[in-house]
Amino acid sequence: MAHIISSVNVNGVRAAARKGLLEWLAATEADAVCLQETRATDDELQIALGPALASGWHLATAEPTAAKGRSGVAILSRRPADKVRVAFGSDEFAESGRYVEADFGDLTVASVYVPSGGVGTPRQDEKDRFLDAFGRYLRAAALATTEANKNLVVSGDWNIAHTDLDLKAWKANRKSSGCLPYERVWIDSLLAAGLADVARRLNPEVAGPYTWWSYRGRAFDNDAGWRIDYQLATAELAERAKQVTVERAQTYDTRWSDHAPVTVQYR
Repeated sequence: MAHIISSVNVNGVRAAARKGLLEWLAATEADAVCLQETRATDDELQIALGPALASGWHLATAEPTAAKGRSGVAILSRRPADKVRVAFGSDEFAESGRYVEADFGDLTVASVYVPSGGVGTPRQDEKDRFLDAFGRYLRAAALATTEANKNLVVSGDWNIAHTDLDLKAWKANRKSSGCLPYERVWIDSLLAAGLADVARRLNPEVAGPYTWWSYRGRAFDNDAGWRIDYQLATAELAERAKQVTVERAQTYDTRWSDHAPVTVQYR
């Protein structure tokens, strides 16, 4: 069965809705859209996305109750999910609003927002604990999904540039969070567990295409970005991916987030 799945860090859903997210949702052909960093309660999401929900989209959420105004993930879908699961079994991150997954027949679609970190800060410690707990969960989920002859795609903001192809200023960021060797090895461990980086599988030697640009300087205008928004899929689904598009805004002024949607068409 063919699917089109999109994913985007909205950098605050209420601001994004005012700036163009609603128009993008009205135009997209995606069957499911994974959102990250909504920074909203469930009630606030319902209001911000009201026009989209009224037009027929269904919503599954992981509300950031532990830290309001931070994180928050959601999945918009054309049909209601058969089942929704929030979080991934970690007590520390149970209410962090960083992971939600929804079943649609034999396909599970998940939205994840990995902490951004910061070398030498408590934020990096939090990120490391998240990677440890979530990595164990996701490696097991990938194996179980494959053994059950089902499919899994985890879409989101991973806050890790896996290789030097995934950011423009790689030399200057060797010791920055998101480029640390052990973070990259963590992505390796997910791939070794049977997941595939769909965009990189389709474009193995291409720099980027980048999905996030700092608001500082002229990063967007110079395309000095990072590719940190991925769709990781189990093997059978990844093999059905035929096209990936990074929906980069044409100009700085027309952006409604500092990230661009990543859209994959699956046969």
